[in-house]
Amino acid sequence: MATDANSPRFAGWLRAAVIGRNPRRTLVRIVVLVIAVFLARAYVVLPIKVSGPSMLPTYAQDGINFVNRLSYVRSGPRRGDVVAIRLAGESIMYMKRVIALPGETVAFRNGNVIIDGEVLDEPYLKKPCDWDRDPVKLEPGQYFVVGDNRSMRQMDHTFGKTDRKHIVGRILLCKNLFASPASPP
Repeated sequence: MATDANSPRFAGWLRAAVIGRNPRRTLVRIVVLVIAVFLARAYVVLPIKVSGPSMLPTYAQDGINFVNRLSYVRSGPRRGDVVAIRLAGESIMYMKRVIALPGETVAFRNGNVIIDGEVLDEPYLKKPCDWDRDPVKLEPGQYFVVGDNRSMRQMDHTFGKTDRKHIVGRILLCKNLFASPASPP
């Protein structure tokens, strides 16, 4: 009994493993899968790359993350959510954390975030900062966003108010995929 790669039995098994017993059904499955992936990429999941140190240590530089575009269809962003914010065009976005919601007043005092007069507990921060910023009142539909790397100088950080219409969605994963090791800020 022949058991080498040239035997008809092995060739039949290999064909069945690669294209299945019914090639038409396999082709239909492939087409459906390709269409599903295309639709998910176009309307549900958006890959983004973190460029810059503003979300360290939570998200490493050059990490690839995914944005769920449908996450805020029924409700708005919540405090603590990490979101993608569209700046211009399809590919330029910021990845920031929501720290204040519409109608709230936010300020920074001695590195603490003050929301409506109370200190915000931020367990995701690893290093304290020394930021000070006067109170800002958010209008309806506005959110206050900032990165997790508060050890950066305040002037080097992009943060502030953003309108709900600029928030693309919530980051799906808690940590980076394919990230290079985080470098210290």
